[in-house]
Parts: sequence; structure tokens; C-alpha cells
Amino acid sequence: MEENRTSLLEREAEYREKCPGCKMDRLKQEQAGVPYKLLSFIWIVSLCTALQISSLFPFVYFMIRDFHIAKREEDIGFYAGFVGSSFMVGRALTSLFWGVVADRYGRKPVILIGTFSVVVFNTLFGLSTNFWMALSMRFFLGCFNSQLGTIRAYASEVCREEYRALALSVVSTSRGIGLIIGPAIGGFFAQPVEKYPNLFVESSIFGRFPYFLPCLIISVYAVGSLVACKWLPETLHKHAEKANERADLHDISEHSSNDSGQKDNIVELEDKQIHKSNLLKNWPLMSTIIVYCVFSLQEMAYSEMFSFWAVSDKKYGGLSFSSQDVGEVLAISGFGLLLFQLLLYPPVERRLGPLMVTRLSAPQSQRGAANAISITAMSVFKAFGPAGGGAL
Repeated sequence: MEENRTSLLEREAEYREKCPGCKMDRLKQEQAGVPYKLLSFIWIVSLCTALQISSLFPFVYFMIRDFHIAKREEDIGFYAGFVGSSFMVGRALTSLFWGVVADRYGRKPVILIGTFSVVVFNTLFGLSTNFWMALSMRFFLGCFNSQLGTIRAYASEVCREEYRALALSVVSTSRGIGLIIGPAIGGFFAQPVEKYPNLFVESSIFGRFPYFLPCLIISVYAVGSLVACKWLPETLHKHAEKANERADLHDISEHSSNDSGQKDNIVELEDKQIHKSNLLKNWPLMSTIIVYCVFSLQEMAYSEMFSFWAVSDKKYGGLSFSSQDVGEVLAISGFGLLLFQLLLYPPVERRLGPLMVTRLSAPQSQRGAANAISITAMSVFKAFGPAGGGAL
């Protein structure tokens, strides 16, 4: 028995020496401060995820219009809604799958696959020639880009416990930056032949595919994110499953001469299985997920519906904005959200706690004030020119 135990410990030490998760744990113990280098790479990759979500909203209305699939102008928003939501449909269908893959094979492979999917499918989306191609490319992009949860888990695993809040705020900040840069890219670089005739000619690829340039810019950034992934170490403990199996066999063999001990071991294993199977009955967890879904619904509904309303003609109750105008408004709104996350939210959360902050923010729009200011400023600017907009 003593020889078996010694052999077991030696093999366990060998597994831990080769385990990337254990290497990361040793690295966290050795480092004294914040791992700024790793957090910067996480920020770069997380920004890549946020850009391709928000970049299409300023121009998707015009893209559907140019596909000539809508028989009436009032029906453009109907088809544009399918293109906008197809990404989230694909993400919803595959998020659990990619979470399982990340827990089994590692965080880094999932991050690499998601980032590479932006390079491929986002580029093809910009080259779409009809409605069904655009719809399918956004759907596939969502299917292979469900890495938000993986990135959050990875960010919390590369830092010591006292810096985990900072690591998660890095992910949130990159998302806020994406809400600023993404719509700006989509608004300023869509239809470049019409906006910048001195730089782009009608016979070029950007004349044939007027919405390719913003997608190309984001895809090029995704290539840079792929390069940054080279310096991301794996954090998954790949020895844990085998170690648990060996520990269970060792416990059973050790208690084989004692019937009561063996029964206790079996009961403990059964309790673990019951605990795993009842994960969906964990009400605090499920209620948190439901609240997050409600806030996400509000945010995405605003981004899409505002874009469609702003670009609609005034005779239909819209604002007759161009894609550049919509990009500016969404960028200003995203900047307001970023300022709130960086300056206002931390002290309020420390004073009231996360639960009370969630309750207070539930009955009101997360970005209502920023939206109202940006829309009013844009309207005054269009009505009275730079002097009026600057005075406001």
C-alpha cells in the first residue's frame, strides 16, 4: 500500500509539472503585482469580439436596401432585423458547447477559433451579394465566436485573487471601447466611394462591395489579435480529471477492508453526481443569468432599433440620418457608457453593493441619458450647423 501511494504521488507530481494550469498557478504565486502584459493581450482579444457585434448597425439598413429584397421601403427593417439577430442566434446555440470545449480542451483553443472566425466570416459578410449570404455569414460568425464567457473565465484565472476584479473590468472596458469604435468604423467607412470619391473609385472592389471596407478593417485587427494570442498561456488544469480518477481508485482500494468506509465513499460520489445534475435548480445562479439576459435584451434592442429608426425617412417617422450620423451617435453613446463604467459605477458599487445597483438600474435604461444627449446634439447640429451643435 505504501509503495502504491508513493508511485501515485510521483505520477501526480509528473502530471502537475506538465500541467499548464499548475504552471499558471506557480506564476501567479511568483508575480508580485498586476500582470499588465497578459491583461493587455486579453484587452486586445476582447476588443476584437466587441467590434464585429456593433460595427454593422450604422449600415445594415442600407445594405438590405441595396440587396433589393424588400418590396417596400417600410419592410427594410424587417429583413435587417434578421441579419442583426442572426449573430446572437448562433451565439446562443453554441455558447454552452464552447464552454464545455473550453473546460475540456483549454481556454486558448476556443479563443483562437473565435478570433480566427472573425477573420473569415466577417470578411465574407462584407463581400455579401445577397440577403441570404449576409444572414448565413453572421450566423456562422456567431456560432464560432461564442467566447465572451471563456474570455471572462480566462481573465480571472491569470490574476491573483486580489486582482480578479481588475481583470474582469479590463474585459468590460474593452467592450465599452468596442461600442465606441465599432459603430464609428461602420459609419465612417461604409460606402467609401460615396463619402470619399477622391480616395476610392467606382471600379474598385470598394465600389462593387460598398460595405466591405469596415469589415476588412475589423478583420485586419482580428489578424493582429491572432498574433497577440501567441503570448496567451493556457490556464486549464489538464491533470485534474486523471488525478480525480486515480484518487477515487486509491480511496476505494484503501477502504476495501472496511465496508462502512466504502459505503461512505460511494455516498460521497453519489452526492457529487446529484450536485452536478441539479445545476439548473441552483436558483441564485439561474436568477443571475435571467437578469443578465434581460439587460442584454435591452442593450441589443436599443442598438438595432435606434439604428433603423434613425436612418428611416422622416415621412415614416425617422430622422433621415446617414450611416455616418448613426455611427457618430452610437460612438458618443458608447463613450458615455465607458465613462460610467470607469468613473461612476465603481464608487457606487462599493457603497451600495452589486445587488442594490442592479435593482436600481433595472427599471431604467442603462444608456438613456447618453442616448438623449447624443441624439439631441446630432439633431441640433443637422438643423443649425456646427455653431449650434458646438454651443449645445
